[in-house]
Amino acid sequence: MKARIEGRLPMKPVDFLVLLVLERGERHGYGIVQDVEAETDGAVRLVPGNLYAVLHRLMAEGLLEESPRAAEGEERRRNYRLTGLGHRALAGEAERMRELVRLAESRRILEPASRG
Repeated sequence: MKARIEGRLPMKPVDFLVLLVLERGERHGYGIVQDVEAETDGAVRLVPGNLYAVLHRLMAEGLLEESPRAAEGEERRRNYRLTGLGHRALAGEAERMRELVRLAESRRILEPASRG
């Protein structure tokens, strides 16, 4: 199973951000756009065409899926959610990045984060 995740790492930053916002629960496309923008303080803005290409690719890789149910009052919107593999890949990518940060800290490129 680890090999299935390893083959997906490293992730593209946009993939990581989309999976990260879906970690909180299922969302529709516009909600994903809003959450990514909020999480990055406006530094990353996804346009619909770009977002849907990312969503379709992540679905093809088995990292997310369409939810079978629509949010109340939003029957026309498609909701997306992480799969089990998506959760594991997100955690694997976060761990990979943590190791890179540790390396940068050990080389004094970054100050160690306070672990209070």
